[in-house]
Amino acid sequence: MARLIYTLVVVALLPWAVLHLLWRARKQPEYLRHWKERFGVFDAVPSAPTIWLHAVSVGETRAAQPLVAALRECYPGHRILFTHMTPTGRETSESLFGDSVERIYLPYDTPWAMRRFLRHYRPQFGLIMETELWPNLIAACRQTGVRLWLVNARLSARSERRYARFPALAREALQGLAGVGAQSTDDAARLEALGAHDVAVTGNIKFDIAAPSEQLELAREFRAGYGDRSVWLAASTREGEEVLILDAWQRVGADETALLVIVPRHPQRFDEVERLAMQRGFAVQRRSDSLPIAASTHVLIGDSMGEMFAWYASVDAAFIGGSLLDFGSQNLIEAAACGTPILIGPSTRNFAEVAREAVACGAALPITDADELATQANVLLANAESRTRMSAAGRAFAERHRGATARTIELVSPAGR
Repeated sequence: MARLIYTLVVVALLPWAVLHLLWRARKQPEYLRHWKERFGVFDAVPSAPTIWLHAVSVGETRAAQPLVAALRECYPGHRILFTHMTPTGRETSESLFGDSVERIYLPYDTPWAMRRFLRHYRPQFGLIMETELWPNLIAACRQTGVRLWLVNARLSARSERRYARFPALAREALQGLAGVGAQSTDDAARLEALGAHDVAVTGNIKFDIAAPSEQLELAREFRAGYGDRSVWLAASTREGEEVLILDAWQRVGADETALLVIVPRHPQRFDEVERLAMQRGFAVQRRSDSLPIAASTHVLIGDSMGEMFAWYASVDAAFIGGSLLDFGSQNLIEAAACGTPILIGPSTRNFAEVAREAVACGAALPITDADELATQANVLLANAESRTRMSAAGRAFAERHRGATARTIELVSPAGR
């Protein structure tokens, strides 16, 4: 009954979903492409047995890199199919994997669209990255015999409370999974409290992502372009954060030679962030201009996709976006792995345990607001000894947590089934 009511709600919201796509397409025309996939209609015919991996957007897709490599090694005769929900997720899989994987949008969660999806691609098994639970999809997998795991799973206390409002629906969905590989003991406990079974703590796959050699080479090019300047990065910033950071940097007063690099989380906001900086009197350049960075430039807009490792590896310190306002933080693991001193705000629910450990081991400094962020950034830029100490702590922290990919593969291997 709970899933029937859920289905009726989903169907009622489909017209709104179409309007939402049209609205998003104003700034991101890619939302107008591949519409029929969202309703369970597909063109491509599978050319080999398929392993299906769902990664909703950019973060989940990037996190899947070591898992894709491991799946290719274990299942060399299979084709990997990515499903996404956003154009940026789809673009990320294109930049990371090219034509070596297939990619489509996951249909809206109606029973008939999900059945068409499974009939068309006939996956050998499926893996959902991190937090996506779609009741009709899980039910369709159970009905068709497609074993489906939730891997690299995380569930914040806030998300647990949200799912707990619909206990029967959450329990049915979680119990329909073949198993769960959770990032931490806290995540495992929350999932089990909602009804999940066969939950193993496998760790966070993001720790297994290695910086590609071409990214490290690009970092050296970036660093050469900075010259002798001190550089700090505001990485994957979210709407509202850039204004706070720019205003605070003006108030606190920065070394005139220092450079701030801002890489917004969403590409449709590149122009907006450039305007915000210019309105405040900062001299601004953009990565896409491909011009030498002028000595007079205060702010560089990182308007590129798929270069975050290069940004982290090229700067003296990095603030992790999404943590200054209540977005729950973006991923800080890549910065730690690069040995970049980390500044992180109070909102860390998406990476709560990782953030706590990073602060405890000295890889990250917690800040409470934008003024403290700007102040601490200036302090770090002026103190090479502190940066060296934090860099070593970050690398050691990342190294200690490697191995989640192997544990995940073991969870879903034939022996584990």
